[in-house]
Amino acid sequence: MRMYLLPIAAAAALASGTLSAAELARITVTHDLDQARPAETIAVPWSEINRALPGALIQRIAVKDSHGKLLPYQVSNIAPQAKDPNNVGIAYGELYFQHSFAKGERQATFTVEKTETVTAPFPQQTFARYVPERLDDFAWENDHVAHRTYGPALAAPDGAGVGKEVLVTSGLDIWFKRVAYPIVDRWYNKGHDHYHHDEGEGMDMYNVGKSRGAGGTGVWDGKQLYVGTNYATWKVLANGPIRSVFELSYDSWDAAGTKVSEVKRFTVDAGQDFDTMDSTFTFSGPKQLTVAVGLNKKPADKKQNEQIAVGRDGVALTQWVKQTSNGAFGTAIVLPTASGITEDPLNELIVAPVESGKPLRYYLGAAWDRAGHVKDAADWQAKVKLMAARATHPLKATVAP
Repeated sequence: MRMYLLPIAAAAALASGTLSAAELARITVTHDLDQARPAETIAVPWSEINRALPGALIQRIAVKDSHGKLLPYQVSNIAPQAKDPNNVGIAYGELYFQHSFAKGERQATFTVEKTETVTAPFPQQTFARYVPERLDDFAWENDHVAHRTYGPALAAPDGAGVGKEVLVTSGLDIWFKRVAYPIVDRWYNKGHDHYHHDEGEGMDMYNVGKSRGAGGTGVWDGKQLYVGTNYATWKVLANGPIRSVFELSYDSWDAAGTKVSEVKRFTVDAGQDFDTMDSTFTFSGPKQLTVAVGLNKKPADKKQNEQIAVGRDGVALTQWVKQTSNGAFGTAIVLPTASGITEDPLNELIVAPVESGKPLRYYLGAAWDRAGHVKDAADWQAKVKLMAARATHPLKATVAP
């Protein structure tokens, strides 16, 4: 076994915490909430790391907290700064790692250090993929919950008369999992008849149909909701282990005489009950439109007698659904720019104004009592309130040598 010995001067510098800029970068993260903030993802532009730690490479770094604990990390290729023909560490997008802020902890510090050895990938906690083997589904998950939505193959008519399933909707589905490891590939492999039953890992018990499901969008004219159809194209931008980011594009539809198209960007973080959604609507004519984000009024399996408590609280629309034999689950939409809450025959709706080409940010949440991340309706309401607070009190990170 080969051993490496530090020169005396370098060892002294390491012990005193005075490593040079070429060896260590320090990240300071602050926020202004008193609440505990578990599993917060810290995102730092790689250009800032490269500035403070020239030559650092994604496979030869260590990220540590203030106690020296090694943290899982991820470096994305979202909006990379440049090509890197000389391999000096300038071609990456963002550095991601996580920290759970304790109640009253408003600042935390971390270090990024170069390593002599290669750092192996960390266990996958988020995942997203196109699913051609199931009629163009697109599915995603973290260690708490999974989701899916539907592509053009599912919307296509059963032209051959073979009994192909047909569903035309831009609604979003939920898969409630009770394990932390990824299940999307396994459930699709098991097949439809199996993942609709809890065989130890959770189940698909959420109903979408023609509704918005959990978090689908549409244009609201005050009386009627105008919605698109199944997504048309997809693009994965980052795929774990800590954060997955992907986009779904929807072809234009008619909204009371205005043609509207949508690109929806999903940001899925480990350890969270909520995904971050950025929907960008493109249209011409009106300066603004009103967009609604929905929750299905009848979300439980048809064989379950459901009792639904709906919460309508300013920027948050919530449900707590008790079922006969499948436990209880919560859903929520947090929309910081909300201008009102309403409904149509199929959906509870929360609405906000949008301008063409400017993203609307909202947060989609779901949790099942049998998964262990939420106990009851009060617990779910507390999580929703924390999400609303997090949305308006973001983390701020600075990087220095």
